Amino acid sequence: MALAIVFPGQGAQYPGMGFDFYNSNEKAKSVFDKADQFFGGGLLDVMFKGTEDDLKKTDYTQPAIFTMSVAIYEAVKDNLEKPVYFAGHSLGEYSALYAAGAFDLQTGINLVKLRGNLMQQASEKTKSGMAAVLGLDTNKVEELCEKVKNVGYISIANYNCPGQIVISGEIAAIDMAEAIAKELGAKRYIKLSVAGAFHSTVMQPAADIYKERINNFSINDLHTPIVANWTAKEIKKSQEIKEAMVNQITSPVRWIDSIEYLRSKSVDKFIEIGPGAVLSGLIKKIDKSVKIYNIDKLSDIDKLQE
Repeated sequence: MALAIVFPGQGAQYPGMGFDFYNSNEKAKSVFDKADQFFGGGLLDVMFKGTEDDLKKTDYTQPAIFTMSVAIYEAVKDNLEKPVYFAGHSLGEYSALYAAGAFDLQTGINLVKLRGNLMQQASEKTKSGMAAVLGLDTNKVEELCEKVKNVGYISIANYNCPGQIVISGEIAAIDMAEAIAKELGAKRYIKLSVAGAFHSTVMQPAADIYKERINNFSINDLHTPIVANWTAKEIKKSQEIKEAMVNQITSPVRWIDSIEYLRSKSVDKFIEIGPGAVLSGLIKKIDKSVKIYNIDKLSDIDKLQE
């Protein structure tokens, strides 16, 4: 059995996340405290005492999820078998890159803080959003986008699992797509509570600035490959990583293809580390035959004994 460790992205956050690890695990506490310091203070207050609305602000959400994921990973990694791959969904790719040796904690915090700020700014330039379309296949969702593109820009943002595809675009197009999705047979159409149209060309201003700024950061070759969101292929070299980090901002997350790629490389066991269990649910829908564990609470560590 080969293991891949995966990390969740934006949307997995919740108030109080990581507090049990902070209180009870020295390795995790050290990560949380250092991350708060590198962030400039206030991050742990939002994570442990903030409201859902506080945590939804992109400039807090991204560092918060990254911090919790890394803290839990550092707390449990010595008890895990060696993974053959890492992967992360959207922002989770940064947790995967940290775990695979691309950069240290301070660099990671600075990168996700920069990414979050730039994406927030891009969101403020264009009224845009995202919606999850449930119960339609890829072809039908492509047809949906085609039918509303005359109203405004719209595209597929996340290929999450069969029957769950997320679209991104200008608000007028997202609003109009709801009725057409139902006409095409969608079971549900859920507008997401996000700042803007992530993983779409609406984020191009963020990607352009990020591409310039990323050269100020030291990015290492990886000791373990990750599967990149934008290609669903493995990467290991510093230059490939920078390219993936820039392109990921405007490209769709190819999660179905990423899991299928890992399966083709004999991965049959996944551990999700970070807030919630969103990815565990998606992976089960992509391939029921694999074993999946998630570590979100301190009590989940008992699962590792299996």
